[in-house]
Amino acid sequence: MSDCEACVVRNRAICSALLPDELAILSKLGRKQHVSRGQTLVWEGDEALVVANVISGVLKLSVSTADGREQIVGVVFPSDFIGRPFGKESSYSVTALTDAHVCIFTRAAFDGFAKEHPDLQHKLLQRTLDELDRARQWMMLLGRKTASERVATLLLEISNRMGSTSCTQILPFLDEFELPLDRQQMGDVLGLTIETVSRQLTKLKEANMISLPDRRSVVIKDRHRLQDLALAA
Repeated sequence: MSDCEACVVRNRAICSALLPDELAILSKLGRKQHVSRGQTLVWEGDEALVVANVISGVLKLSVSTADGREQIVGVVFPSDFIGRPFGKESSYSVTALTDAHVCIFTRAAFDGFAKEHPDLQHKLLQRTLDELDRARQWMMLLGRKTASERVATLLLEISNRMGSTSCTQILPFLDEFELPLDRQQMGDVLGLTIETVSRQLTKLKEANMISLPDRRSVVIKDRHRLQDLALAA
């Protein structure tokens, strides 16, 4: 695995809670792995054999409905932690939306290390509570916000979560980025049809809040108005 000191997410990932000597021990337990776009790293219902820190790229968490359809239940970004420590079975699949790199550990090795390092366990708990807060906010989004407010919220979420670019410089957000989700996937996340997502993006473009140079690219032109829209509910 690459030197942890050079890791672009070391100041934001759960391992930031560790001292240098502890980090050196953890680094020997893991390895850096490339995950190609469309590749599934963890399968829903399988034994939870691995956990990982996301170094770069974006991945989706998804579950299958009884009739075989996929439902996206979350999106993870650089510095996020994936997998279930101290668990036996994965409750969702993890699939790369873009080419990604992860720092991956066997669950058994990570669990053993975490039990001996309370600071890491505290960081895991903090991450879990943050994810719970985010899930509650998303429930409010799906239950109370209009289609335009949902799309604005998702664009800002992607902009904010993809903002940090290095271990020494943290940008609060990006004004120009590539969408990791296609229109159908955006609809799946937001509880909207693909047609509604496309219409709302066009409305935001016509209102001069964003521009859409191509199918995947987004440029936020008026962040304040977009934020006001997202917070309207």
